[in-house]
Amino acid sequence: MAAFHEGTIVTISERSDRLIRAQVEMESGRIEAVGFPSMIGPLDAGDRVVVNTTGLELQLGTGGVGFLLWNLDGSGAVERGPGHIMKMRYTPWQTEVSAVEAPESATHARLADVTSIDGMPVVACGLHSQIAGVSAGIRARHSDAVIAYVMTDAGALPLPWSDLVRSLQQTNLIDLTCTVGHSFGGDLEAINIFSGLAAVKVIGEADVAIVAMGPGVTGSASTLGFSAIEQGQVLNAASALDGHPVACLRVSFADHRTRHNGLSHHTITALTIAAQTRVTVPVPDLPAELAETVQAQLRRGGIYDRHSVVSAEGRPGLRLLEEKGLDVHSMGRSMRDAPEGVLAAAAAGSVAAEAIPDS
Repeated sequence: MAAFHEGTIVTISERSDRLIRAQVEMESGRIEAVGFPSMIGPLDAGDRVVVNTTGLELQLGTGGVGFLLWNLDGSGAVERGPGHIMKMRYTPWQTEVSAVEAPESATHARLADVTSIDGMPVVACGLHSQIAGVSAGIRARHSDAVIAYVMTDAGALPLPWSDLVRSLQQTNLIDLTCTVGHSFGGDLEAINIFSGLAAVKVIGEADVAIVAMGPGVTGSASTLGFSAIEQGQVLNAASALDGHPVACLRVSFADHRTRHNGLSHHTITALTIAAQTRVTVPVPDLPAELAETVQAQLRRGGIYDRHSVVSAEGRPGLRLLEEKGLDVHSMGRSMRDAPEGVLAAAAAGSVAAEAIPDS
């Protein structure tokens, strides 16, 4: 059961039209809580609020804050949102969006009969944090590329929850966002991954798309029970739409869990069970011993037999992130402490940039 409690806003530390961070005084003490103005309306210090504290009580990582559900002293959302396509359907938090495919949308006619993305490279990731390395790898190789981020609903649902996306937009590493499934808050809203890829290509005029869940990957220490298995499904979608599917490897030598050390079992499972099409798998430029370990894991997993494995440079992308002052964290580790994950992502971005069709 979700845990709902009342509290009072003491201070607001961050305020925008998309996200509010506040300190809330509860009976049990003061907590940090986040709210989304489009859903809850205006908030001010002194307002009494209802907070979902489930993540705090479960001591979660990414979701380990309170979420503001209702302002007991406010009027609610200022106005109804556009469109009629519902996200988070049939829950108390369902919200309407103007989906690009919907008949009432100005873009409906342009997308109504689209079934191809005409060779657009699509990089499928297994972690939200990988979008930084991928986008930097693309930009380092192709400075003028229009880069789209398509966020799925396998992690966090509100795009404004991602500080990383905001940073990448501010540093010119992401040009356009699209939220698909039940995720919401992107520049474009789409119903599914197929129409989302079509939207960023046709409406956003993207040269390349990066697809990843929002913050917060779910795992269960079982073969199939993890949210990043969608990586294979995304690759299938890109291939079905005549795109150029590229897989981003999840690599870490700082993770002491056997199933995630070196090449994660999440990547192997996504590429061998979920992915039903041949895709490009870039392997980053790692120190010799580490590279040999990853290559051996790829061979044992059957990746060389099923897919096109290529070597690629990730260091230009890593350097670009450093130049822009971005220190990407993944699974609680800085890219300075565990650079191999960012190198793998940047290598995927570099390969995708090379595959952008000539205009």
